[in-house]
Amino acid sequence: MNIAALVSGGVDSSVVVHRLKEMGYQPTIFYIQIGMEDETGYMGCTAEEDIEIVSFIAKKYGLSMEVVSLQKEYWDQVVDYTIETVKKGLTPNPDIMCNKLIKFGSFNQKYGKDFDKIATGHYAQTLIKDDTYHLSTAVDKHKDQTYFLSRISYEQLSKSLFPIGDLPKSRVREIASLQQLPSATRKDSQGICFLGKINYSDFIKRYVGVKKGHIIEYETGKVVGQHNGVWFHTIGQRKGLGLSGGPWYVVAKQVDENIVYVSNGYDVVTQYGMMIPLQDLHIISGNPTIYDNPTRVAFKIRHTPEFTFGTIHRKGNTYCIESEEKIQGIAPGQFGALYDEKCEICVGSGIIAEYKL
Repeated sequence: MNIAALVSGGVDSSVVVHRLKEMGYQPTIFYIQIGMEDETGYMGCTAEEDIEIVSFIAKKYGLSMEVVSLQKEYWDQVVDYTIETVKKGLTPNPDIMCNKLIKFGSFNQKYGKDFDKIATGHYAQTLIKDDTYHLSTAVDKHKDQTYFLSRISYEQLSKSLFPIGDLPKSRVREIASLQQLPSATRKDSQGICFLGKINYSDFIKRYVGVKKGHIIEYETGKVVGQHNGVWFHTIGQRKGLGLSGGPWYVVAKQVDENIVYVSNGYDVVTQYGMMIPLQDLHIISGNPTIYDNPTRVAFKIRHTPEFTFGTIHRKGNTYCIESEEKIQGIAPGQFGALYDEKCEICVGSGIIAEYKL
């Protein structure tokens, strides 16, 4: 089997190479450059150290290696999506879109098409049931990354390999140490590579701008502070508001009026919701008709180890999850990932729609 291994220089993808060699494969290593620079050279991820580590691994295991650039594709698809989503006052998830559009999208179209499988260091598994591929959760539930893979297509999933999905993170680091891989003690990536060393607020300021507005206490209508634009804030946010007498939480945004609403306290009602409306529902192995009738599901509205349970209902062209417990910080624009009741299979995801308190 001809395998392309996507190796970033981190410990997870490094151990992927080791495991593939153990299985008897001779993968071709690819390092993808996606750190972005605009026309002024403003931004970019430093890749020198990463490439040095990947080169070391290729030499250690006697494998060929290619450094390929998908910078333009990343800017045109992922960064543009992020900016446009933020402009609407919604909360983007560039990591989910990077997996769908770049790692399993543009890479496959340009380079991976000549390979049988594309191997990555994601903590996930594939399950074949009734001759159908399913995206399955990892053994290490704290590191499980199926949430970030919940928008990939069936074709993308069927071509994917996740060689460390059956291992706990501690074992991955142990293997890296035993094999004396230079990534053994490297810290985990914090995501959103295109920011490089750039602060997220600085990025938003440069590409979306500043627009002063009021921060208003939701319960009283009192102005309690000022903000630089609704796009700097997300539902459920607590830090970075610059307000005294906290805790304060963002509970709603009025984009047209450029208003951020907050509530004060640790357990106020406005922080929570029970209904999660979803649009653009994507099912990896099948189609949305599986939810034509009310169905009990497990779900996540952000990347966390914990699952929440609820019932998904279809309402016309949209779907809505009625949660069995209160959910804090339901942020429109983010993704709600759906799982079976056993929390074993990631069925797909929808984009959380805007709602009113």
